Amino acid sequence: MDLELTPEQKLLRDTARDVATKEILPRAAEIDRNHKFPRELVSRLGELGLLGVAVPEAWGGAGMDTVSYALALEEISRACASCGVIMSVQNSLVCGPLAYSGTDAQRARWLPLLASGQAIGGFALSEPEAGSDAAAQRTTAVRRKAGGGWVLNGTKNFITNAPAAQVLLVAAATDPSKGARGISVFMVPTDAPGVKIGKSDDKLGIRGAESAQVFFADAVVGDDALLGAEGDGFKIAMRALDGGRIGIAAQAVGIARAAFEDATRYALERKTFGQPIADHQAIQFKLADMCTEIEAARLLVWRAAVKKDAGAKFTSEAAMAKLFASEVANRAAKEGLQIFGGYGYLADFPAERHYRDAKITEIYEGTSEIQRLVIASSLLKD
Repeated sequence: MDLELTPEQKLLRDTARDVATKEILPRAAEIDRNHKFPRELVSRLGELGLLGVAVPEAWGGAGMDTVSYALALEEISRACASCGVIMSVQNSLVCGPLAYSGTDAQRARWLPLLASGQAIGGFALSEPEAGSDAAAQRTTAVRRKAGGGWVLNGTKNFITNAPAAQVLLVAAATDPSKGARGISVFMVPTDAPGVKIGKSDDKLGIRGAESAQVFFADAVVGDDALLGAEGDGFKIAMRALDGGRIGIAAQAVGIARAAFEDATRYALERKTFGQPIADHQAIQFKLADMCTEIEAARLLVWRAAVKKDAGAKFTSEAAMAKLFASEVANRAAKEGLQIFGGYGYLADFPAERHYRDAKITEIYEGTSEIQRLVIASSLLKD
């Protein structure tokens, strides 16, 4: 669907589709099976400008808009959901906050490396007791009296890209007495003393997007590690998550497309009672519903992206897109597996991978329950 896309947006989408189809899709099952970060493919995404889509060209990015980013991310996620979320975190949760809250020195040091894929980043917000309640940070950052800088202590959970990352954006309480207003964000190199990355999580889906716990034990960073102003960390994190939800919604559309397209192809090939199962009305209705919901989800993603690009408030729109697209992905994956029948339950076919990959889109970057709270809060205020 090319609804009012610019030539530049179409070009980026087609570039992403080409690399997804020719280079990523043939390796998707292997990536899932091996639970390994696909470093070569991620580097390839960097070469094509897909890891810093909205990063200004002056800082090494592609200098494009959020619609372009959503288009490209859908294509990558259609081929491999693991590659999709790696790309999403790099763009939305790492490059984004650094671009709009970083100093020129921080941008110059990190953005060219991140946008090109020479460095991988992660966003360390979640903790054992701070998931949906992101303000309940237990990780602390205390200013050093001698020598300057900060000392970080605490534990982070489920940090995507952490095992492969060179830098993490870390939320920490710099003044616990102020609650959300006492949280700051720091750029912490993963090789800094006192930083330890735990073993990779053994996950249900998106297995190639390695995640892990991260431990900070008297980890020391300089004053130049503070991202934005002290106490602005919660605002920075919430702004990043608003943008990130557009990315996850686009990822969900990609997963739904994969389930739909694979099921459609199979329905045309598989025969029962002497005819392709696509001739059976029961199968046709499933495919019709899947296609309709995917189109609707995509339009919600685009609406949120357009509002973000226009500089308008888009929190509710991003939450709606993420909520609906993630549920569409799960329905499409479920029905796709049903169309495959017994074969869908086998790892030899892609349907079971889509089924496993889809679930996380209802959980990370704000659960479906949190999205409903965000939407309800916005509409009741209005």
